[in-house]
Amino acid sequence: MNAPGPRSSATTAPHSQTLSRGLQMLELVVSAPEPPTIADVAAQLGVHRSIAYRILRTLEDHGLLTRDSSGRLIGAPGLAVLARGVQQDLQSAALPELTTLANELQMSAFVAVWGQGECITLVTVEPSRGHAVTQRPGTRHPLDRGAPGLAVQAGMPPEELAELTDGVPPRPEVEQTRRRGYAVSNDEVLDGVSSVAVPLRVPGHLPAAVAVVYATRQLDVEELGRRLARSAEQVAARLGQRPAAR
Repeated sequence: MNAPGPRSSATTAPHSQTLSRGLQMLELVVSAPEPPTIADVAAQLGVHRSIAYRILRTLEDHGLLTRDSSGRLIGAPGLAVLARGVQQDLQSAALPELTTLANELQMSAFVAVWGQGECITLVTVEPSRGHAVTQRPGTRHPLDRGAPGLAVQAGMPPEELAELTDGVPPRPEVEQTRRRGYAVSNDEVLDGVSSVAVPLRVPGHLPAAVAVVYATRQLDVEELGRRLARSAEQVAARLGQRPAAR
């Protein structure tokens, strides 16, 4: 997958409602805290149950969704096949360092990437022992909320960020992140959850961030930011690049 470039007129072309609903169904199922029923999904999509069934059958045919023994919707193996192709080399380069981070800090460590106005978790590693706040791959939230989104924005030059966000001014924390090298958020995305993140920008890859998430408490976030910056440098080195200057 190439890094985002200038927007084209194709972004204003008419959308396929059926495709959009199918993608929404995928997102609803994989992000749900527990497997939903077809009635749950139909209600969230705002469609009749018969339409939801037709969409589901198509996704089942392609191996992207299936139903468990109780009829609830769950992800199917085809999703894993698709996921392997998303920024695959970035995932491979990040996994060793994320594993080290997670076990050293006893926190979930992850890489998040830019995604059309959202911050999307690409790959996560949880510590091998103890309990940690879970950050699932595919988790998404608005780009302007939470440390990972702030760090993703801070890794882009101001002119590129303005182009990708239609000129909407970023939060002041984005410039602050550029200056000090890391972003911090407390209770912005989820109550009781905090995050620290640093930019990870490597040519040919989506704007990204290396981050950790943890139950909100007093920590030396400056030291944590420095530790994450070293990890970002290691990931960039594995990709044969030096991280872009902050």
